Amino acid sequence: MLSYSVYSVSDVVGAVVVQAYRFALDPTPAQDRDLHRHAGAGRFAFNWALAAVRANLDQRAAERTYGLDGEQLTPALGWSLPALRRAWNAAKPQVAPWWAQCSKEAFNTGLDGLARALGNWSASRSGRRAGKRVGFPRFRSRRRVTPSVRFTTGTIRVEDTRHHVTLPRLGRIRTHESTRKLARRLHAGTARILSATVRHTGGRWHVSFTVEVTRTVRTPARPQATVGVDVGITNLAVLSTGQVVPNPRHLTQAQARLRAAARTLSRRQGPDRHTGPQPSRRWRQAKTRLARVHARVANLRADGLHKLTTTLAAAYGTIVVEDLNITGMIRNRRLARHIADAGWATLRRHLEYKTAWNGGQLIVADRWFASSKTCSSCGVVKPKLRLQVRTYTCEHCGLCLDRDLNAAINLKQYVARSGRETQNGRGADRETTSWWLVAVKRPPRTISVG
Repeated sequence: MLSYSVYSVSDVVGAVVVQAYRFALDPTPAQDRDLHRHAGAGRFAFNWALAAVRANLDQRAAERTYGLDGEQLTPALGWSLPALRRAWNAAKPQVAPWWAQCSKEAFNTGLDGLARALGNWSASRSGRRAGKRVGFPRFRSRRRVTPSVRFTTGTIRVEDTRHHVTLPRLGRIRTHESTRKLARRLHAGTARILSATVRHTGGRWHVSFTVEVTRTVRTPARPQATVGVDVGITNLAVLSTGQVVPNPRHLTQAQARLRAAARTLSRRQGPDRHTGPQPSRRWRQAKTRLARVHARVANLRADGLHKLTTTLAAAYGTIVVEDLNITGMIRNRRLARHIADAGWATLRRHLEYKTAWNGGQLIVADRWFASSKTCSSCGVVKPKLRLQVRTYTCEHCGLCLDRDLNAAINLKQYVARSGRETQNGRGADRETTSWWLVAVKRPPRTISVG
């Protein structure tokens, strides 16, 4: 792993940003039941409102078949959050007489989720939303939906003990880890809590605080330096400086434990949607063990990516990465699991906001820039370069070096090359030159990159 660089922090107060602080919780059995009750209340409100919307749409569609139109139709039920909340408040005494046992924020969480889902479906249907087509919302099942609840009002506080948080209607809950990072900013007056979201993932509850933070202006250790970062599978990243970050392959290393946990889960008596039996206690325990193995893999991956991106953003003023078509690359069934395990998209997302926080800039090279096929010395582009070829050899100038290192150097030079007009329009210095068309051939040479 790369060594950490020291920030150069000025005394000027920077911009206000919104970021999240996530902590694991250790609730008591009573608090655990209350958390599940709140999450269930949000799911109940979501399903009730969705049923009301679907019934309203079906009623209006049926009335149109009778020749009715305009004001003759049943009034449409609004899809906005305020409209759904008014409808819920009017119906909750009849449909949910137990509503007073939970915070109003629990029901608001479900209604807000439905309002967003309906808005996304409407925008996708009309063409106002880009990307993959969004389907109509479906009812939420207790077994398929991650329990969560979001609090925006009420008492949301990080206690001075730095091992407790206070949430509305749930009271004081102990945290599994220290909250000192957020507590220090709150005491200094440079942070303000906007909301708190409690979610059950990986076999335990976590609370995520959405915080408005005033960050100080930082300067990278080398503000004028530029580094190219080429990501891969064999090595997670290769820098243009010659440094190599190995790929830890956390998912591959955990395959044996995942298979054993999944095999144990399959032998337990689980839920059956057709016959209706409830899952056994041992099935629930096995499911929790499997979830914890997955959570450990995700935590190890996130820790490594955070350390790498923090180091790069703190050291270099300009970072250049590729715009990879990860969705298309994952379609390769031989490499899909390894590509997903590397977390390339997460690495780029971290660099986007960390470079902004540290006073640097992130440059994304064009997707058609041939970083691997281009010679970093003379700029000649190979017509083809198989993935199995790990050493780049230029038949024109004789350059011979590692394929990933050559790509990283080209990414570093991308900033200078993008300012000049090119003949092939792909960011290279010249058109693709086939090695068999070169009249003068030089023996391969190896260069060292500092």
